[in-house]
Amino acid sequence: MPSPCDLIHSALTHIAQGIPVLPCTPGGKRPLGQLVPNGFHGASDDSELVSRWWQHCPNANVAIPTGQGSFDVLDVDVKPAGSGYAALNQLKAAGILPPPLAIIATPSGGLHCYYPGTAQTCGSLSSHFLDFKATGGYVLIPPSVVNGTAYRLIARPEGAGDQLNWSTVRQFLTPPRPRTATPTPRARPATGTGIPGLAAWLATQTKGNRNRGLFWACCRAVENGATETDLDTLVAAIVAQGLDQREARRTAADALRIARRTA
Repeated sequence: MPSPCDLIHSALTHIAQGIPVLPCTPGGKRPLGQLVPNGFHGASDDSELVSRWWQHCPNANVAIPTGQGSFDVLDVDVKPAGSGYAALNQLKAAGILPPPLAIIATPSGGLHCYYPGTAQTCGSLSSHFLDFKATGGYVLIPPSVVNGTAYRLIARPEGAGDQLNWSTVRQFLTPPRPRTATPTPRARPATGTGIPGLAAWLATQTKGNRNRGLFWACCRAVENGATETDLDTLVAAIVAQGLDQREARRTAADALRIARRTA
């Protein structure tokens, strides 16, 4: 089990790298309210303040806020109902997961996979036992302890450095169910429909399904032999519905790569 010296050393090591930290309850995950009443928003990289925190509570667990200026973390859960390892393996096989900067074993038997921090927000795929900790979240770091077991570093894979696109992960594991606000005869492209039919279908998509719909349509188009240039028509169709052009092009590129890899 880690000593108080191990915990404060971890905290100070991270702030030396420019990553703010915050104290959490000993053996738990909640921020220590009397020290950081604003929760993870009160994380600090002030070494004097951080030292005072751990002088006040030497056994406090150590946490870092996630997102920009820190790390994005893919949280692979293990629960009585199931685990996220099956989904993790699917993502690896599809080439969607870049090598993480670090892999941390969690007390539940799961994993925290660290990636460069981004402006993406937190997300969850509860049916796949995966969580994404980014802007608006925080995670405990080694050697914090929960239920008598410590978080621990198990690997630093080679070739790491690429960001994780949570939108692509979500779209791959939960393909959109094409729908419209009001059912119409063309609510879903018929089997074998090419680019014109898919573009017409995208023109019926409403807010909340546009990005997912584009991913689905691009995958189907590539399966039917579409090229990268052909996908421009689908991108234009969904941009006309209000999706940001940069986001649409990124989604189309992800769909092209994944569809070709899994073909």
